[in-house]
Formats: sequence, structure tokens, C-alpha cells
Amino acid sequence: MFRSLSVALALVLSPGLVPSLVPGLVPSLSPTPVPSPPADATGAVEDLVLPVEDIVGEVESMDGAESESKVGQQVTVAVTSDVLFAVDKWQLTAKARQRLAKVAAKVAAEGAGGVVKVEGHTDDQGTDAYNVTLSQRRARAVEVEVRRLLPAGVTLEAHGYGESRPKVPNVIDGKPVAENRAKNRRVEIVFTAKG
Repeated sequence: MFRSLSVALALVLSPGLVPSLVPGLVPSLSPTPVPSPPADATGAVEDLVLPVEDIVGEVESMDGAESESKVGQQVTVAVTSDVLFAVDKWQLTAKARQRLAKVAAKVAAEGAGGVVKVEGHTDDQGTDAYNVTLSQRRARAVEVEVRRLLPAGVTLEAHGYGESRPKVPNVIDGKPVAENRAKNRRVEIVFTAKG
């Protein structure tokens, strides 16, 4: 009862909302005007500038073991470590040699020269130090194989980043995602394509 009485009182006493119930007063039904700024008021007009991030398309192989992306002239071919190596190993498998032969042929045919980077990456399992060492050894193994397959004069650099540069989150909502971890365990061959 008190609630409805207080709502009714608020409505009655609010000018412009409902006709007044007070005898002799004319209800005000027009909205309250918005005050105009003073004539001497000035203000700076600023443009709203938002960053635009590059949209990077990625093409993935049917088996999900290899992907390729291109930003400008920089091409990145990523091969999952599960195809290249046994678990916690850095010796290339026979399947890896076949896959890397195709990557090397692509670099030879489409590369514009310059440095070809070989970058090793791991998922988030294990210690940082272990992952950095493993990724370096894997990058070096790929570098040695690709160097053997490329023409003389191509410069290769190998570097291991451990788990510091994941492609996708290893853990989502506090739960590890096995598929994402598999994508993060990879070696990337990065080169500049002909223009």
C-alpha cells in the first residue's frame, strides 16, 4: 500500500509527466526544453581514429598438419611438430622430410631471396626453459634439412621461441584444448615472396 502511494505521489508531483491533480493548476504536457549553450562557448572537435588490424587469411592443408599465410610479401608456412617429430624429440621423421621437400620447393620457386627464417614453437606443457631448448633444436633440425634442399646462396636462420608465441590459446576458460596445443607445436618457415 505504501509503495503504490509513494509512486502515485511521485507522479503527481513530477511536472510534465501527468496532469496535475492540484485544483486550479493547468497540467504541463510539453517536454522540458533543452538549454542552448552560451553564444561564446567553443569546444574542440576531435576525430575518432581506431586502429585497423590486418586481416590475415590462412590456408590449411586437409590433414591440418600444414598452414600458409601471407601478409604483404611475407609468407609463413607452418608445419605442426606432430608431423615432423616424435613426442619430445627433434629428429625428423620420414614423413617430415617429404613435407619439408614440398616447402623447400615453394621457397625456391616463390622466394625473392633474402633471409629465410625457421622458427620453432611449442605448446604450454613443460617448463619455459625446456620448451625453448626443444623449439631451438627442432628449428635447427628443420633448418639443416631445408638448407640441403634449397639452392646455394639462400641464407637460413633458425630460432626457437618455446611457448612464447602461441598461434591460438592453449587454454580456454581454464581448460586445456588439445587441438589448440597441437597447432601451437609447430615449425614455421618464413620467407619473402617475389613481388
